[in-house]
Amino acid sequence: MRLGFHGELRDDPVVRVGFIGCGSHAFRNIYPALQFVPLELVAVCDLQPDRAAAFARQFGAERAYHDHRAMLATEDLDAVLIVTNYDEAGRPRFPALAADCLRAGCHVWMEKPPAASSAELTALQELSAAVGRQVMVGLKKMFVPANEHAAWLLQQPDFGPPQVVTLMYPQHLPTVEQFRAWRDERQPVGAVVGFLDHLCHPAALLVYLLGLPQTLYYERSAAGAGVAVFSFASGTVASLHLSGGAPTNGGLEQTVIVGRGGRRIVVSNNTRVEYHRDPPGRPGEGYGSTPSFFRGAPSETAAVWQPEFSLGQLYNKGLFLLGYYGELQEFATALLEQRPVAKGTLTQAWQVTRLFEAFAAGPRQVIPID
Repeated sequence: MRLGFHGELRDDPVVRVGFIGCGSHAFRNIYPALQFVPLELVAVCDLQPDRAAAFARQFGAERAYHDHRAMLATEDLDAVLIVTNYDEAGRPRFPALAADCLRAGCHVWMEKPPAASSAELTALQELSAAVGRQVMVGLKKMFVPANEHAAWLLQQPDFGPPQVVTLMYPQHLPTVEQFRAWRDERQPVGAVVGFLDHLCHPAALLVYLLGLPQTLYYERSAAGAGVAVFSFASGTVASLHLSGGAPTNGGLEQTVIVGRGGRRIVVSNNTRVEYHRDPPGRPGEGYGSTPSFFRGAPSETAAVWQPEFSLGQLYNKGLFLLGYYGELQEFATALLEQRPVAKGTLTQAWQVTRLFEAFAAGPRQVIPID
């Protein structure tokens, strides 16, 4: 039995999960989202036994562990959720933990960034295929409802192929020297670790909307902000404005997608979606001879969607607005329906990580992306 959105008892099938990691992000965003999805929390694991026990009590797990191998050997689990930090060299711990879970016969959902290199994800893809278990990565920008709606608008016949896409995200770019120290000397360079952690967001959105780019070119400002330009096989061009240093009190992100024939999609701060259309003109009216800008029926002009924050709705809660619910719901539903996950796949995680690797080549050159 589980509880539905209105606190009612539901006799629905559930996925039995263990959870590796009892940290701040997991406490605020992932554990609370479990109450809304068909995932039954059976056991939790953390290197600190007292914290694992506290999380088990707080979120209703039956048992707590401080060794994930003991949890995998003892519990009868369908899947494992993993939210951990970085190792001493500034590398994500996910690949090794996910591999242990796969070998134990469990499906895996894990947070981003999924790995330090695309090679690690290739190895994980091969293991996943060999054992017949899925791995999903929490690329939340693919599950933000505003981005999902923008992607739907992008596919409408009247929008046409996108010409240019602009993304803005508040992040600094490391220097080539910092990339080299992190990659070659295995130093835990904070600027690179932060870039690996946060590039996942705009890179995942770019891959979600347009697929993997063919090339990258970027410029870096003296203070570390920058602009990257991506080319695609479709002919679309995209730019990513890494606006490190921008204020946070007016919204952090913006996405603009320009189509053909007077169509534009704007997503502001992950919460407001605008769809702009040039209304049809009147016969004989051209430039300089149009007396009024009120043209077209409401269905032919602009449309705006944004949540209200007065009512206790699901759609205006951060767990839903930011995509956490969507990620876990897709993971659980895919397992229950015995189908591959639709988004947050290992292939998409590989593509996102490949973009991170491409930036290490340095600015002011055209960088091919395999």
